[in-house]
Amino acid sequence: MTTSPKQQKTPGRPISITAVVDCVGALTAQSTRGHLYLYDTNKAGGSTGLGTEELQTRVKQGDQLMWTILALECEAFVAIDDIVIDRAVCEPVRKVYPGTDVAYWTGTVKKDGMAAVPYQIKFKLGTQVEPITTTLSPALVG
Repeated sequence: MTTSPKQQKTPGRPISITAVVDCVGALTAQSTRGHLYLYDTNKAGGSTGLGTEELQTRVKQGDQLMWTILALECEAFVAIDDIVIDRAVCEPVRKVYPGTDVAYWTGTVKKDGMAAVPYQIKFKLGTQVEPITTTLSPALVG
C-alpha cells in the first residue's frame, strides 16, 4: 500500500518571532522607530536583520510562526494588537496561554518561494487606547 504525497507531508518548522519594545520610548515618540527590536529563531535558516525593525524571517510553506512580545522596561504594559499581512501568505490568529491573560499570535505560512512579504505589527502600549503600528516593515521571505 502506498501513501499519497499529501499523507507524507511533514509539518513545517516552528519559528518564534519576538518583539522587544521600549514602551516608554515608543510612547514618547508615538512611533516604534528606534524603539523596537525583532528577533526570530531561524537565523541558521537564513533570517536577516535580527535586532532591527526590518527583520526578514526566512520561511517555507507549512512553517508554524509564533509572535510574542517583551517589554524592555519590566513594569510597562505591551501587547500585540494585530498583525497586518497578506492573508494569502499567512493568517495570524491571537491566542492566549491557558489559565492566563498572556497572549501570543500564531500563523502557518501558506506559500513557498515568495519574494519578501512585508507586514506590520500593531502594538498596545501602556494605557494608550490607540495602537502604535510599526514604522518600518518586517517581512517573511521565501
